[in-house]
Amino acid sequence: MIGQQLKHYIIEEKLGEGGMGVVYKARDSKLNRDVALKFLPRTMALGAEERERFKLEAQAAAALNHAHIATVYEIDEVDEQEFIAMEYIEGQTLDERIRAGSIPVDETLRIATQIAEGLQEAHEHDVVHRDIKPANVMLTAKGQVKVMDFGLAKVAHTPSITKAGSTLGTPSYMSPEQAE
Repeated sequence: MIGQQLKHYIIEEKLGEGGMGVVYKARDSKLNRDVALKFLPRTMALGAEERERFKLEAQAAAALNHAHIATVYEIDEVDEQEFIAMEYIEGQTLDERIRAGSIPVDETLRIATQIAEGLQEAHEHDVVHRDIKPANVMLTAKGQVKVMDFGLAKVAHTPSITKAGSTLGTPSYMSPEQAE
């Protein structure tokens, strides 16, 4: 996809890939800024449940406006390829920061506080993240925390699209009760 143009977005590089999407850095030629574009993997894009969950992810994050939550600009589709355009965050994931070595207590407290503030904002808008983990938290060069990836979020007063008896999330970050 690198080098391709979708609407007014020019895809520059692949940033990462997970179970629910592939993320690229792109240039928004209309607003002259960098953005992140998250795509459903082509194998998943055909399923109605996955498409609905992707739409819910965009809606949940877009309903939130907070310094510690990544901003969603739009959800769209080009040639049957759905994508979410969102804030491009230059920095590293908390996971990468942890792997780099021990984190001083004062920095740990600052990071934890900012994550909690972002999650509190989400909860005040009836959004539960359900997949908070170091890979879903970005740290900017200025030390600001941004919670990302609301792909498993639950929004109050919306129909559940999670099948009964199914498990969502990353097992190593689940409570023992969930993992069982």
